[in-house]
Amino acid sequence: METNVIRVAIVEDDPDWLVGLKSYLNKEADIEVVGTASSGADAVELLERTEADVVLLDIMMSDSPEGLWAAAEIVKCSGARVIMLSSMEEKDMIFEAFRAGAVDYMVKSDFAEIPKAVRSAYANRSAIHPSVAAQMREEFRRLKQLEQDVRVKELRELLTPTEIQVLDLIEKGHTQTQIADKFVVSIRTVKVHVGNILKKLGGKSSKEAAQKAKDMGIL
Repeated sequence: METNVIRVAIVEDDPDWLVGLKSYLNKEADIEVVGTASSGADAVELLERTEADVVLLDIMMSDSPEGLWAAAEIVKCSGARVIMLSSMEEKDMIFEAFRAGAVDYMVKSDFAEIPKAVRSAYANRSAIHPSVAAQMREEFRRLKQLEQDVRVKELRELLTPTEIQVLDLIEKGHTQTQIADKFVVSIRTVKVHVGNILKKLGGKSSKEAAQKAKDMGIL
């Protein structure tokens, strides 16, 4: 049975490493290096005119993480799957590589595993790096908390000081009549405040709205 040949492009600014990796991969029966580049801009141009299934892309080129920009551009302009290469394992850099659209991340010292990674990427089986998975979970929690903080700030600005006081009393178990007595206002005025609160916070009842406000940290 005929084996599909995986077309690979290599982007690397170290000429010796580029030559060595190209030679190493071309020894694999099912892998063919179809193009090389030594900078992010050249890589994007290469992928615009060359059909490649997988791109091996060095993160650090010209002493900067140029590969991250190139990865994002390559993902946008081609269907190639990007594997980032680095001289060291840095959690922040790994996370940024996946955010840029890479499907895998490899340390160059593990070069013997590169053919396997190329096949996995080609077969769409690349597993997310454990370091990235942990960092993504942390980033997700951070973003959720940030979203919650923004929402609370918006609601605090939306609710009037009196409405927040009414919510606080409701949450503590006071009835609308008790609240009216405390504020020396009519029960109708309290009901208007409650109506406004429900419109702003949602909920089927004043108690539900008060519980929501407490859960969100407004009270």
